[in-house]
Amino acid sequence: MTNASKRIFYFDALRAFAILCVVLLHVTGHLGEMMSYDIHTIYSFSGFYETFANNFFRIGVDLFLMLSGALLLGRDWDIKGFLSKRIPRIVKPFVFWSAVFTVLLVAASYFIPSVGFVKSFGIMGILRVFWNTLMCKAPGSAVYWFFWMMLGVYLTMPIFNKWIKHAELSELEYFLAIWVITTLFDYTLMIECPVKLSYFISPMGLVVLGYYLRYTERKVFNSRWISWILILLPSIAMLAYSYMVVGTSILFEFHRYSILVIIVAIGVFCLFKTSTALNSIPKSAKGIITSISICSYGMYLIHSQMIMVVRKILHLSFNFTIDYLILFLTGFVLSWIIIYILAKMPILDEFIGVK
Repeated sequence: MTNASKRIFYFDALRAFAILCVVLLHVTGHLGEMMSYDIHTIYSFSGFYETFANNFFRIGVDLFLMLSGALLLGRDWDIKGFLSKRIPRIVKPFVFWSAVFTVLLVAASYFIPSVGFVKSFGIMGILRVFWNTLMCKAPGSAVYWFFWMMLGVYLTMPIFNKWIKHAELSELEYFLAIWVITTLFDYTLMIECPVKLSYFISPMGLVVLGYYLRYTERKVFNSRWISWILILLPSIAMLAYSYMVVGTSILFEFHRYSILVIIVAIGVFCLFKTSTALNSIPKSAKGIITSISICSYGMYLIHSQMIMVVRKILHLSFNFTIDYLILFLTGFVLSWIIIYILAKMPILDEFIGVK
């Protein structure tokens, strides 16, 4: 699938952790819908975990964006070469899996009418399902917003790359300082910033941040202890605030671009960057982590629909732990196995989402 010798392992470990966070967030969301938390059940163990997971695991998408900047910015490439290489790598798997899950939704609804994914089985009905899948409106396809966001990031990245190649890290800090202001207003305090700074609004701020964190030599971003502080303090603050407002908002969710979520993502990125423990991981474990990293985009594209189909067909209602385990095994382990196996087939490898 790729030449492992050219890979940076802490990036692979970060990408594997990012897709793990994404899957756990969506598993948590499905169980939240199934368990219908109220003011009483929110204080149970499952309610505590749901409250924590709904905020902490939002760093998954942030980490993906930061990795894009760390890997792609500041390099010598032209716009035509970049777009001709990067755009097909996200478009082909997106269209392929949208078609696959259109067939799956139609077939499941036809043979198991109780799931109710599709009401019409004519040609126009099937095409409508396919279009709705592409537009993130079909059952299980809401997570496909990630594709449209990444498409926008790739289209914008050549402009930023030209600037970053000639910029000092201190100039990046100027950009990031303004970007932090937008996240404080628009995504943390939920107040429109009085100064119009739309060019600095996420997700491009996270892309530039990833490049900056890779290369900065500032001690604050190169200390394992500070990394842990950046992870733990905002996580505790988010959990505490969620319970402070529990009377008015069950399972309060911070925005993925809120400053607290971003600080946690920075802490995780820097922790992986500075970790010496990664070097002592057994070779077999490194191989698994690298494989998950390579398969992560494909896993992202298929995990949500698989979770949804299993949930609907099995009518899960055992208990929190068993249901969580079933959905996690479906969304993470089974997704990885499927992409890993399909990647061995030369004809399919460019359509399934491996890199």
